[in-house]
Amino acid sequence: MADEPVMTRGTVLHFVEGTVVHAGKHLHQQSHPLHTHSFFELALVTEGEGVHHSLAGRQRLRPGDAILLRPGVWHEYVDCDSLEVYNCCFSADLVRRELAWAREDPLLGYLLWTGPFSAQRRGMLATHLGPDSVQEAVGHLDGLRRLRNQPLSRHRGAVIGWLSLYLNCVARTVADRDQRSESTHPAVVDAMRMMEADPARHWTLSDLAGELHLAPGYLVRLFKSVTGLPPMAYLSRHRVELAADRLLHTDLPIHRIGESVGWPDQNYFARRFKSAYGLPASLYRQRFNSVRHSYPALDEKL
Repeated sequence: MADEPVMTRGTVLHFVEGTVVHAGKHLHQQSHPLHTHSFFELALVTEGEGVHHSLAGRQRLRPGDAILLRPGVWHEYVDCDSLEVYNCCFSADLVRRELAWAREDPLLGYLLWTGPFSAQRRGMLATHLGPDSVQEAVGHLDGLRRLRNQPLSRHRGAVIGWLSLYLNCVARTVADRDQRSESTHPAVVDAMRMMEADPARHWTLSDLAGELHLAPGYLVRLFKSVTGLPPMAYLSRHRVELAADRLLHTDLPIHRIGESVGWPDQNYFARRFKSAYGLPASLYRQRFNSVRHSYPALDEKL
């Protein structure tokens, strides 16, 4: 990745300063080592075969397979035989800002937010694209790739456009598979934003429902219809994702990180983190974090 705006720090992949989106092809022979990353990743298999290993288990890959991973998820590729993966990586800040509207879109909201958080998906969402969808997706990725050396200040609209088209292409396939078509109820979107804006608050279902002027039982039904989870379980998943980011990118003591995401009880935080990532927080930090370095900023490269 020497010519790309992605740096490796220990086993954490992260963008150099000024980068918001990156699209690039990678060929894996035999394996690609265990790692995590500080951005969203949507990987599309275009050639070859291999096995994707993560906390969700092992998935044999073939052309057309696509996997979305939220920040902090760890994974690796093994048993690769000329496995070509077209990676699309985009920053969490971009999702919170330029793509904030996507949360209310029935397809993109499910792809980026509710789908990876639901059931036992562990922050990931996998699907398979047919030949026509693969061709369409690759066209959008090529559009992003052609802009990689252009200044973002002059091409931000084009970058967001190509990324949105690619995400929508994959989201249609996910929606068809999971039979998702209904819009997300505004109260669910509002509840998500309120909890994410203040994760350290001692939220209860009654407090949240009161803020939204809804009966608690009705809010639970709305939330589960979209995410498969009740609101407090969604909050737990958001908190643990925040904790993973702070373990990777700060020197805060682990108990302080627990407090900062709303879990002051260290033992409870430890149980929730291990349940989500399959590793104790201390081992997660040890395995994926290393001494941080300062890297020179690039001139708003993609």
